[in-house]
Formats: sequence, structure tokens, C-alpha cells
Amino acid sequence: MRKMKDSGIEWIGSIPANWEVHPVYFYFTERKNKNIFGAEQNLLSLSYGKVIRKNINTVGGLLPESFNTYNIIEANDIVIRPTDLQNDKRSLRTGLCKEHGIITSAYIALKPISGFNVSYVHYLLHTYDIMKVFYNMGNGVRQGLNYSEFSKLMIFIPPIAEQNAIAKYLDNECSEVDALVSDIQHQIEVLEEYKRSVITEAVTNGLDPDVEMRDSGIAWVGDIPAHWITHPLYFYFGVRKNKNALGLGTNLLSLSYGKIIRKDINSNGGLLPESFNTYNIIEKDDIIIRPTDLQNDKRSLRTGIAREHGIITSAYIAMKAIKSVNPEYFHYLLHAYDVMKVFYNMGNGVRQGLNFSEFSRLMVFEPTIEEQNAIVEYLKEKCDEIDLAIAEKKQQIETIEEYKKSLIFEYVTGKKEVQA
Repeated sequence: MRKMKDSGIEWIGSIPANWEVHPVYFYFTERKNKNIFGAEQNLLSLSYGKVIRKNINTVGGLLPESFNTYNIIEANDIVIRPTDLQNDKRSLRTGLCKEHGIITSAYIALKPISGFNVSYVHYLLHTYDIMKVFYNMGNGVRQGLNYSEFSKLMIFIPPIAEQNAIAKYLDNECSEVDALVSDIQHQIEVLEEYKRSVITEAVTNGLDPDVEMRDSGIAWVGDIPAHWITHPLYFYFGVRKNKNALGLGTNLLSLSYGKIIRKDINSNGGLLPESFNTYNIIEKDDIIIRPTDLQNDKRSLRTGIAREHGIITSAYIAMKAIKSVNPEYFHYLLHAYDVMKVFYNMGNGVRQGLNFSEFSRLMVFEPTIEEQNAIVEYLKEKCDEIDLAIAEKKQQIETIEEYKKSLIFEYVTGKKEVQA
């Protein structure tokens, strides 16, 4: 067993005795090379711990009109996202650049000086990142860090031969782990697609395979059972507008991944307002629609059904049933419309948002109440089965990701040694 020493870094503990400890600035300078003439067009972004390409010609979204303030970076630069440290403690904040390109100047670009393996240091900083080390820098929790502050971070470096061995070993091992995660993620996507098809089939065709069909008159739906009735949404639902004017409502709800969930109203920071007096009071079985930012965000699920009394942002549309219908059926139907991206074509072309008056003109169809109830029960059972399978796959990914984190930690801190 090799000789160890105290690293002097509390969250690391012991490291091999022949490893050196220095601040980041001993190994890196800050790369500042503004794209002032806008000549560079290879747009890069830090996403899930990787520096990836983005389409510079994308319309809308969060891209600026000009990239002249962006920073030109090079292969082997390490990119750090030092912003919003107080509120966002989940994002991965480090990435290793693989190519020449431009990236937002809100990020720190670390330019290696020489004489060491940059990939090893990236793995080390990744370990610091997942251990949430950056959040304790700068005299307490800070909204952001600059290079001067970040560069004082103490890191440790093995001899160059060991750096190379560690980096090569981790490249190989992490590549295998990432491939396995990618395969499981694909399985999840297949299950999600199957779930969408099960819902769409049930809410548009019903459960009787022998039923007589007719043209629905709705282009994205096609045929429906001949006895189903077609009306605009406002025939079945009205808008619920009940402001939390006195601030008495405190059960804060939010639409997240197609579900209405509780949020902590006392949470510090984040996107919560100072007052909830403008929020809308909603009730169980209300259908919630997020009609905002239709032009830019085409990925989020925009429908949910409330399971309880609470308050939710008035930026959302809250719909209450005004006929004797099963709101769960109409929620499943609108979910099917949602995943078919129907909402994006409403309001005379692509619109930033919709109000209830516009949204309620959407044509929907009404099975008999008995059929509505049967479809809801069928879909609850089928979706529960699929959701369970998806949850198991996600747990597998979490387990594998935890293994990857521990693997990197053990080798970049010298707890384990790469065997020759």
C-alpha cells in the first residue's frame, strides 16, 4: 500500500504522498478572447457536464441577437459555469472543451498552462462539482464567482505518468458506463412512446375494437367512434378565476412534467415571488394548462390535473368542468393533444401564449359517461404499469451514475491506483 498524506482539503482527506497541492491558478490562466467581430460561428454550450455544439441559427429561445460578446475557446480548455450558485444546486458546472468555438462569457474558460493532463484535472473538478464544493466558495453562498475567486481553489496533481494513466482509465470506464446509461435511457424513451400511444389510442378510438367509426373532422385525430359527440372545449369547461387576494391560500402547487405537484411556499430563492396574492385558487379535478412561451419551448408537457385544493400561478389556465363529464378523461385527451403538439398551431400561427378564450375553441369529443369512466380506469391501470417500469429503469440509471461518481472520486483522489 502506497504512502499517503493529509491533503489539507477537508472534503478530500488523504492523498498519495508524492502528489502536489496547488491552487487552480498554478495550472490555468483565464482565457479571455472576445468574438468582437462575430467571425466565429461554432457555438458551444455547457450541457449536463459536456461542452456541446448548438445551432447558431436557431430562431428564438435564449440565444442573443449578437455573439460579439461571446468568448472564443479552444480544445482542452475547461469551462466552468459559476453563475446562480445560490439557487441552482443541481446542474453540472464543469465541462472539457473538445474543439475551437465560442461560448457565453458568463462562463469561466480555464486555459491550461502546460505540463499536465487536462483530462485528469477535468475529472478532478467534476468530482469537486458533484461534491458541491463550489457553493461554499467566495465567503459563503454567492450568486456567482469570477476567475480570481475560483482560481484560488486548491487542487492536487499526481506525477504526469499517473495523470495519464488515471485519465485513460477513466475515459475507458466512463465511456462504458455512459453507453450503458444511454441504452437504458433509450429503453425509457421507448416506454414513454408506448405510453403516449396507449393514451392516444384509448382517448380517440375508445376500448371497443368493433365500434363503428366516423371522421372526427379534426385533422390530427382522424376517425373516432361514430356515436361520440364533437364540441369546442368551452362546451364542457369554464375558466376558474379565483384570486388568492388575501394571501390565505398557502398550499402552493406547480405543473411539473405533466403532473400537478406541491412546492414549498417557504423555499428561499428560486423563481418564487414575494407575494402569492395574484395566484389562482384551484380545486380538485381542475385541468391546468401552461399556455406560455409556445414559440420557444416545444418540449415541456403543458397539461395536468389537480388532485387537491391549492394555489397556482395565474399565468396558467385553470379549467373547471361545467357539464357532467369525467375530467380525468378530458385530461388524458388534452395530454394526447399536448404530445401531438396541437397547441403550438393555435391562435393563427405560432404564438407566445394563449388565453382561455382562444384555448377553449379547441375541438374535443365526448364519449358516453360510461365510456369515459371505463377509459379512465383502463388508462390508470396501463399507465401505472408503464410508469413502474420507467421508474425501475430510472433507478438503474441512478445506481449506475452513483457508481460512476464514486469511481471517478476514488481514482482522482488516489484512494485507488490504476494497475499497470
